[in-house]
Amino acid sequence: MPNTKKANKTRSLKDTGRTTSSAKGGKAGKGRAVPDEKGLDFPRAWVEFPDPADDEQVFRCDLTWLTSRWTCIFGSGCQGIQAGRASDGCCTLGAHFSDEDDEKRVAEHVARLTPELWQFHDVGSESGWTQNDDDGEKQTRRWDGACIFLNRPGFPAGAGCSLHILALREGREPLETKPDVCWQLPIRRTYDWIDRPDDTRVLQVSIGEYDRRGWGPGGHDLHWWCTSATSAHGAGDPVYVSYRAELTELMGKEGYEALVELCEARLASLLPMAPHPADPAPVTGPVPGTATGTDAAPGPLRDPAP
Repeated sequence: MPNTKKANKTRSLKDTGRTTSSAKGGKAGKGRAVPDEKGLDFPRAWVEFPDPADDEQVFRCDLTWLTSRWTCIFGSGCQGIQAGRASDGCCTLGAHFSDEDDEKRVAEHVARLTPELWQFHDVGSESGWTQNDDDGEKQTRRWDGACIFLNRPGFPAGAGCSLHILALREGREPLETKPDVCWQLPIRRTYDWIDRPDDTRVLQVSIGEYDRRGWGPGGHDLHWWCTSATSAHGAGDPVYVSYRAELTELMGKEGYEALVELCEARLASLLPMAPHPADPAPVTGPVPGTATGTDAAPGPLRDPAP
């Protein structure tokens, strides 16, 4: 698995991964209101707690997002980030690499892709699967209007990311084979150094929703984005459950276990504060899909999402 937890401490302490230059520009307003999507500004419940594995950092987590019922609906209602290309999902722009280690890890898995798993295997093998954006930054190559690793609808191995499909075929977590920014979405991890009044300093690691603003100013120009869309908020399991593997990779095992306790305490409350506005109407009593409920609904279908 990629070592993403500590890598950014020695880098710029920004998010792992970037979007392409195609998503730059636009108006940095409050986000446009489109059918199915809620706005960006609403009350959120955040919790801060020490990292059990590192006394020099603290986690700041958005419980509103992490206990929401969001799920990836790629191929079953996703409208895509570019008009007229719903089948691309969020893969239209390709993906930047977080660093050289990220690119190297992905390259090792690309080398094991076969024509049966990757629709554009011949193209990628003969002329390359990376490109530089307008700023000279390395990213996955765009081919035929989207990421070269995106199998299009009708491909025998399945539509969606071929690297994702490879992981599932081998019994791996997709985070092992895909670029960092791809497997982390729609979780957003950011870093801030906090200077305390007693002259001590801690690294604050924030875990929250990768909403339109996470893409930069151009995020407001995306055709559609799932995290605030009511159609993507109907999962049986909350995000902190369905994204266990990703959150564990981002926070470490002990950090994730502490988060689970806080999320379950929130869901056990009769009236959790600041629910996600895209979620279904709140229910009373134990919530299905958590440790306090007994009628757990099926978890989200993430196979073979991009």
